[in-house]
Amino acid sequence: MATSFSIRPQFIYDKVINWFPGHMAKGIRIISERLSSVDLIVEARDARISFSKKPIIDAFRKHRNQHVIFTNANMDKNVKKIINFAAEKYRRDPSSYPFVTVMVVGMPNVGKSSLINSMRRIGVHKGKAAKTGALPGVTRSVAVTSIKVLEDPPVYLIDTPGVMIPHIPDPVNSLKVALTGGIRDHLSSEEVMADYLLWRLNNFGNFSYVEKFKLSGPTDDINFLLPAISKRIGALQKYGEFDLRTAAMFFIKQYRDGKYGKYTLDDITIDTLNKYFLNENNPDKHILLSKNQEKKLLWEKKKEKRLERWKRQGYSIRKSNSKGG
Repeated sequence: MATSFSIRPQFIYDKVINWFPGHMAKGIRIISERLSSVDLIVEARDARISFSKKPIIDAFRKHRNQHVIFTNANMDKNVKKIINFAAEKYRRDPSSYPFVTVMVVGMPNVGKSSLINSMRRIGVHKGKAAKTGALPGVTRSVAVTSIKVLEDPPVYLIDTPGVMIPHIPDPVNSLKVALTGGIRDHLSSEEVMADYLLWRLNNFGNFSYVEKFKLSGPTDDINFLLPAISKRIGALQKYGEFDLRTAAMFFIKQYRDGKYGKYTLDDITIDTLNKYFLNENNPDKHILLSKNQEKKLLWEKKKEKRLERWKRQGYSIRKSNSKGG
């Protein structure tokens, strides 16, 4: 491609997008209460942001032995692996497990309900048991009754709502979650999400959007791309002005539908993998901070730096004496 262009060295974004409605807080409480009756936890993750989506299982650290299966709801052979893994617990010790109860957890919109329906279809040859949808928050409560997914040995599933952490401290990570549909679109700026997507595609060397929208070459300027998309799809407002929000939503939907290939938005390098799995093996690293806790820690760090600066400047740090003399 003849046209040369430069890509921003990093994506600058400082607004944290948070979404923690009441049903999620209630869901976490009920999940915790029901853990004592659960034999196996299956955590569904979005492979596009497997690191950014803070694993819910961090809150349940006693379940330490984790098996990873790369799958999707349409890959029957891998879905069977999950069912067989649960059934094996029964077969190893049937006296302790008259039946096996599996709880499916995960962040919003990672495909928990689709996975449950696939397990039910494969295991007992029956139709949908869990409601699915493209928007996060379709499942809003912990299932009261268990869903049978295998007759012999008996295996039951408990569906749970997608649960966010109360506060995502990294703004770019919150943007990744929003881009993959884990946070309601209206809570974030679609144009910023589209800008991040453009930046990511350029970094992957994926310039397929150029042909899709009939551009002269790749661009790193969202203010150039969105009008081009708007013109291409006929997204116009009153008096013929470009509807940039609709153009951004179209661009995002194409990504979510897999039109730009399969890429992870997280940086998968040796360093990031080592750092991640080092943290995975250290439960103390997984303490979830509230906004207030994070602000307090930030204030303490600033205070320490201020005191160090005063010491370097020759000031003595002591309690003041209001009586003077």
